[in-house]
This record gives sequence, structure tokens and C-alpha cells, in this order.
Amino acid sequence: MSIGAQRTLPPELGQKITFMDRVHARLSGMRTQVTGFVYQPEPRSMGSYAKGKQLVAGNLQFGGHLVQHPGVSLWDIDAPDAAFAAELNGFAWLDDLAAVNDGSSRRLAQDWVMTWIARQDGGKGAGWSPDLTGRRLIRWIHHAIFLMNGQSIENNEVYFRSLGQQTAFLRRRWPVAVPGLPRFEALTGLLYAGISLNGAEHHIAAASKALAQECEREIDDQGGMSTRNPEELLEVYTLLSWADAAVRGAGREPLRGHREAMERIAPALLALRHEDGRLARFHGGGAGQSGRLDRVLKGAQVAMLPPDSLAMGFARLSCGSTSLVSDVSKPPKRKSSLNAHASTLAFELTSARRQVIVNCGSGAPFGIEWRRAGRATPSHSTLSIDGVSSAKLRASPDGEILAGGPTAVRVSHASDETGMRLMASHDGYAKAYGLTHVRKLDLSADGRTLQGEDSLAALSDMDRSVFERYMDQNELEGVGYSIRFHLHPEVEASLDMGGSAVSLALQNGEIWVFRCSGKVEMRVEASVFLEKGRLKPRASQQIVLTSRVMEYAGRVSWNLAKAQDIPSYVRDFEQDLRLALDK
Repeated sequence: MSIGAQRTLPPELGQKITFMDRVHARLSGMRTQVTGFVYQPEPRSMGSYAKGKQLVAGNLQFGGHLVQHPGVSLWDIDAPDAAFAAELNGFAWLDDLAAVNDGSSRRLAQDWVMTWIARQDGGKGAGWSPDLTGRRLIRWIHHAIFLMNGQSIENNEVYFRSLGQQTAFLRRRWPVAVPGLPRFEALTGLLYAGISLNGAEHHIAAASKALAQECEREIDDQGGMSTRNPEELLEVYTLLSWADAAVRGAGREPLRGHREAMERIAPALLALRHEDGRLARFHGGGAGQSGRLDRVLKGAQVAMLPPDSLAMGFARLSCGSTSLVSDVSKPPKRKSSLNAHASTLAFELTSARRQVIVNCGSGAPFGIEWRRAGRATPSHSTLSIDGVSSAKLRASPDGEILAGGPTAVRVSHASDETGMRLMASHDGYAKAYGLTHVRKLDLSADGRTLQGEDSLAALSDMDRSVFERYMDQNELEGVGYSIRFHLHPEVEASLDMGGSAVSLALQNGEIWVFRCSGKVEMRVEASVFLEKGRLKPRASQQIVLTSRVMEYAGRVSWNLAKAQDIPSYVRDFEQDLRLALDK
């Protein structure tokens, strides 16, 4: 039985298996000789015990779907969509079964691997894209002992033959992988195989060189990527760290381009980290598994970026136990914007281990319409005019990209003993309305108060002409705008003080109070929290401030302050329990 609505995902979210992929997969199996391991990297891909137990019970949750089929092979299930099939064929679920590591989970993993080989050998099936093959190779090598324990000699020979075929396929096809994370997956898989497998050593030099070149091409001077997706950056750093450990474990040294890219990425990731250990959710990325970022960075010599620096176009304010991350750069362009959001000047705020203000997130797991909605400006904690996004979605041969967004984003940082301040502006609405959005944020040194101000202003003579023309066309009714503050589902919001304040109750006992001033209406409305790994969006709330610009400038000031703290000796037991169960 399948639970959850069937979804059709856009092409760029699925894994495209081309005719030539199948041809090269078939050719790769003709003269492949892999006889065993010369070195086996330590398993570094950590899974979830709870998810592993669910797999053993026949509850298969992939790509936003739950399929319940106890006792049925993965490969006897009709995948509901491309995202589901991609997760199956990437074999990251092996991490979860290995986390259980008992007889049932081992037999299940062995059966599913051998069945995949039997049915998809020679280019058949949906698993022969370079990125999926790289992802799969890494897991098969990580969990080789788990997969080979108790197997017959014949089965192990089949296993090694398939490893050799997949390695040869990657050597042929990694150059056609999409630049960015997919190509990093393909190259890391090829390098892993070259280091680990007897008979594949001749791939090491070429894979190492290609990986270093990809690092130099895709990781900029500030340690960011063109997609500006924090979770994708974490995935790339994770792959590079695994490859680095495998190369060193085999008695070799990673090439300079590889190592220097890691040194650039690590401080950027640290700047994108909230106080709860999770990543800020922007441009299609999720928060990541709790604790994973800290595990990946453990042992790395990471220095925090200077407080006035940007990380991949994001600014971070952090005082006391409060952290804030804001998007203060232009959105990605062209192909890099296939999953990007119109989120300029949006921010997220976390208090200790609790998320308070968030963005709705990526709706990709829930279908096309949710995906489009999640990319719109009103789905972010920022200002939007007339419900219109600051950048528009436009069709392209590769999928929907962002176009017509801000062309100028200005930002300034400052910090002293009183706290940290951020001022940023963007012109995404100047062409249509003649107005520039300016946002000021001031976080107190103790992290208990965030002062904010959002302004819309016609700054130049040309802007004033555009504004006047819009006013004339709309009978001088002004330009309506909304400022939204989306709240995490575990934050309970209620209007207080006759509607002049909103109390925010966190589950750890903290109380925050939101107030605003100016000619503005304040409401608490329904919202959604779009989170990977769930079957449907989670209901949440949002604070919405609405007003109109009647002259050349309009301004709304607001304040978020912690009114009630929790005693320092009270621990967030619910969060601790959740983290423990997920390990």
C-alpha cells in the first residue's frame, strides 16, 4: 500500500539515464577485472538506526513517499516517481541497514544488492547515471564487510565483478555528470574505487587530478558554490573529506586543489551553521541531519570568518545563544538557479536549540506546485510587494530558472560591544515599482533582542518616475506590501495586548515577544514548513505585517525580544531524546 499522493517531479529533479549511459554501462562489463580489496576505507557514511528498523519492517520512505511492502524486494516495487527511484539506486539506505547491523538487516542488504546486480547488470534499470553510480560505489565499499559477511564465494565474485563494471563506467562517463554535486559524487566514487579495489589502481591518478580541477572550478575564493545552496555545499565538503581520508589512509596525499577547497569551504559552512547545529535553509537546501555538520568538521582546523564577511552570499549575526543568517546577495543565475529561491534579504533565526523564524523551505518532495510555491518570495521571511516575487520563474530547456531578479544588492556589517548590525538592500522591485527594499537588523550583545526595520524607497529620479507612473495607473492607491516572518511548527504564536504584540512560545519554555510600529497591520496567519523526509508539509504559523507606500518612501520598524528565559540548569530533554534516537 502506498501512503501519500503521487507526485510528478520536474525533469531537473529526476536522474536522467541516457542511451549512451546504457551503452557505456554495457561496454564497461566486457573487460573488467576486480578481484578484491587492497584497502578498504573506514565506513564514514552514518545511517539512522530507526530508519534501518523501518526498512527491515517493510516501511520504505524515499523521495517523499511511504511504500509499505513487508517481505518484498525493493526492486519489485514500481517507483512512484524519479526521485523515489534515484534514492533506491543511490543506495544511501545501506547506511541505515548497516546502523542496525543484525542478521535480519544484513540478509536484507545482501539480498537487495544481489538482486540489483542481477536485474540492472549491463545498463538495465534506472541506476546508471554517473552521480548515482558514484554514490552507490561509495556505499558498497564503505559497507563491504557488512555485505560480504556469510556470502558464498560465487556471490562475492558477482559483487566484485559489479564493482569493477561500475568503476569502468564512471571512468567513461564522469565528464558528462552535471557540474557541481553530481560530478563530485561521480569523481569521489571513482577515486574510492581506484584506492580500494585490486585491479582498479590505474584510475587513481586521473580521478585525483579531475577531482582537484573540479574543486578549483566549482569552489570559489570564499568557499561557496554557484547554486548558493548550503546543504549542497555540506554534501560536497562531506565527499571531499571522505576522499581526503581515503587517500591518506592508503598512504597517499590529496592534491593541493582538493585540500585547499576543503580549507575554503569549512569556514563558510561554519558561518552558515545555526546555534542548533543545523544549516540555514536557502535555495533548495534543507537544514541537514542534526549533528552532521559538526561531525564532518570535527578535527578540521576551522576559523570563524570575520564578523563583517559573507559566506556564499550570506551574512551571519550571532550573539549569546541566538544566531541569524540572512541572504544578502543576488540569486543564482542560469543553470545554477534551477533549484534557487527568490529569497533576497530573507533571514532565519534560532535560539539555542530551537528554530524560531524560518523560511518555508523546498517544496520539491511534495510536487511541482509546492516546489514553485516554496521558491516564491512570500514563502520567505522577508518583504514582498503585492505578493510578487523579487525574482521570477522562467522556463528553460533544463527546467524553471530564476530571472529578472535583483541586479544590485548592497550590504554592510558592523559589530561592537553592544552587538551586531546588518544593513542590506536590493533593487528587485525597482523596475516595476521604482522601489528599493532596505532591511536593517540589529542583534543585541546578549542575543535577547533583535531590532529590525524594513523600508521601501524610490532612491533616484528614474525610480521616482517609475513610482509615479505606477501610482497614476492604480488611482493613487499606493503600493501594497507584506513583511512575513514564518515560524517553525514548534513555535506557538498568539496575539496579545489587544493585538499590538505577538507572543511566541517555544517548546523549551522560552517566550519571545514580537512588536511593530508605524502604519502597519499585524496578523498571525497559517503557514507551512516544507521539510525533506516527510510525507506532507507541516502546518505552522507566520506573522504578517501589511502596509502601503503612498509617497516616495515607507518604513516599518519591528522588535523581537526574549521575554522569558529558561533556567540554565534545565536541559532541552526532548531535543536530546530526538537526537539520540536518530543516531
